[in-house]
Amino acid sequence: MPASPRHPTPGAGEPESILEALGAKAAGIELDLSTPSAPAALFDRASSRFGPVDILVNNAAHWEPGSVDHLTADELDRHYAVNLRAAVLLCGEFVRRRPPSGGGRIINVTSGQGAGPMPGALAYAVTKAGLDALTLTLAAELVASGVAVNAIDPGPIDTGWMTADLRASLASASPAGRLARPEDLAVVVRLLCQDAARSITGRVIRIQSEGVVENLERELRSVGATF
Repeated sequence: MPASPRHPTPGAGEPESILEALGAKAAGIELDLSTPSAPAALFDRASSRFGPVDILVNNAAHWEPGSVDHLTADELDRHYAVNLRAAVLLCGEFVRRRPPSGGGRIINVTSGQGAGPMPGALAYAVTKAGLDALTLTLAAELVASGVAVNAIDPGPIDTGWMTADLRASLASASPAGRLARPEDLAVVVRLLCQDAARSITGRVIRIQSEGVVENLERELRSVGATF
């Protein structure tokens, strides 16, 4: 993802420090997901290090500012290649490598484009919005295989790139009255990956909506989940 006021380049050494903290449980690879061969390369690397992949979280994104009067085909293609095409190809690679009826989880991270407008970021909005459609259709297609497919819309997440004014503006417009944190997204990912959540599929979970996460926890407890 290119550096920009919305998505600055990570601090020097930040990815390495995260991997170091996770230790042997994690491995990193630098990969351009806009290339069609990237999904196979990623799964080859993961499988050789950890064995079969049971969970896929599509959380990659490309963003550039741009309104319709300045939009170019190249700009639209750059967004499409990462925000939608890569996600579809990664899902395909995941499914092909799963044993029949082997189950598994696919979780797509959206940005709420289907719930409200995003002026000034048209290419980003339309390509990320496709993840909602991917989630619903793929969930229906994979029911027999036991692979549950869901999407999470966390709303704006403050990971350090926001100015104080933007942070305040987004927080005031949020249904929850605050911005989501990376931990909020991680909590829902973990809930959806539990064994008890295997029947939850085809949902777009908007975690800033009142009571959504709590209702999900109650639903999972009712079928024996513990957390």
